[in-house]
Amino acid sequence: MSCWLSKETLVLAEDYLHFCTGSQQSPPNESAVAMRHLAKEMEQQYKSKLQPLVQTFLDSCGPDHSASLRKVMVELVGDGKLSWGRIVSLFAFTGMLVNELCSQGEGNDCCKRLAETIADYLTVEKREWMLQNEGWEGFCKFSRSAREVNKESAMKTALFAAAGVGIAGITFLFVR
Repeated sequence: MSCWLSKETLVLAEDYLHFCTGSQQSPPNESAVAMRHLAKEMEQQYKSKLQPLVQTFLDSCGPDHSASLRKVMVELVGDGKLSWGRIVSLFAFTGMLVNELCSQGEGNDCCKRLAETIADYLTVEKREWMLQNEGWEGFCKFSRSAREVNKESAMKTALFAAAGVGIAGITFLFVR
């Protein structure tokens, strides 16, 4: 396994989840800045769809949030089409989940466990895709090109359309 990819993914996931709870101050790298921006923007755009999913997740997952999140991640790419948009939607969903868990008294331990779950899934199960897409440097390139074009560009539309497919996958998981 690519140790650097695993470490970088864990740092990114922990940063974003701590950012969602208000306990992380400055982003550790460019990919964290990009994830904060894109996932929060996605969260705002899809909040009315994501919030009920978070609640349904909490009502149905039992005490092991990590195992249930893993099922969500598998469903998110059930059609085999991983994309940066789907990864951003995963981060947005998990950020809202962590925020809710912390408001229920779970504490920062849940951030670490869920960040480890995300990092493990992306760097083990989806390692080949991550490497083929240049890891988090590829994500930064994607984010930079999305910012360089008009805010209402086709790239942004494609990102959110891919995320919408991911959110639909999460919804499907909960209604089965």
